[in-house]
Amino acid sequence: MAKISIIIPCYYNEENIPITTEVLLENEVRFPQGTQIEYVLVDDGSKDNTWQALQNFKNKYPEKEIKIIKLAGNVGSHNAILAGMHYATGDCNVFIAADLQDPPELIPQMFEYWQKGVRLVIANRTDREESFFQKLFANTYHNLIRKLALKNVPTGGFDLILFDKAIREELIKMNEKNTNILYLMTWLNYEYVNIPYTRRKREIGKSRWTLKKKIKLFIDSFVSFSFFPIRMISVTGLSLGVIALLYGIFLLVAKLMDKIELSGWTSLMLVVLFVSSFQMIALGILGEYVWRTLDATRNRPNFVVDIFEENTIK
Repeated sequence: MAKISIIIPCYYNEENIPITTEVLLENEVRFPQGTQIEYVLVDDGSKDNTWQALQNFKNKYPEKEIKIIKLAGNVGSHNAILAGMHYATGDCNVFIAADLQDPPELIPQMFEYWQKGVRLVIANRTDREESFFQKLFANTYHNLIRKLALKNVPTGGFDLILFDKAIREELIKMNEKNTNILYLMTWLNYEYVNIPYTRRKREIGKSRWTLKKKIKLFIDSFVSFSFFPIRMISVTGLSLGVIALLYGIFLLVAKLMDKIELSGWTSLMLVVLFVSSFQMIALGILGEYVWRTLDATRNRPNFVVDIFEENTIK
């Protein structure tokens, strides 16, 4: 008898939880008979009534296998997913957001692929019911990741993903910091099946996925999976060196031929400011890598659990 763990990070989702959990429970009839379903819901440091909503769900269905986890503070959705993985016990696992923008009805289809031996099943977004700028940012981000970091990720990106117990245990063992845990699954290079879908517009509540968080994830993804920024520094430095050499040769030849008269500080200051700007950018990029190396060596936990509750199924 196979068991699936459904991991749901929750952040300011008090209005979503009653509806999302009902949809997930109704979705159970689509699974093969005898499938065990475990719900692992993680409150990622919400300051509203999200935790109370999770407790209400757990208490309302004592016959269901439900685990709820309250983190001591907000650590981001990817660390909240990792926290859920630590408590999940399924033979396979699925991550889904609490806002129903990703269709839960795809999970049984993904489960079927897993039963056939596919360890990783990805539902990727082919379109979004979102604004032009949201689409632009998301598509630019995922296209850059595909081109410069992880060439095996599907186009459009993904948030709904099913993965085998072996992958879950590998990710827990890795315990990476400042990373994109969903892309980390594809980095493991398991063959996967891809199921396309259109991401829905959010109907309830307000997204807390701010521009600041998006930029951090963008930086995390590149620093975690690509050395392109460092290579870019080397190429830019080499290019500037060649330009400086050619410019020096040009000035020398022009001076010897009396074609120009060298004077003033304008050109010198322009070159100094240009090179200094590049040096500061280069130091910033290198600093990102150095800081994250330091953060990893400290071995601080990615999350701290404040409260853990579960239904005891006999």
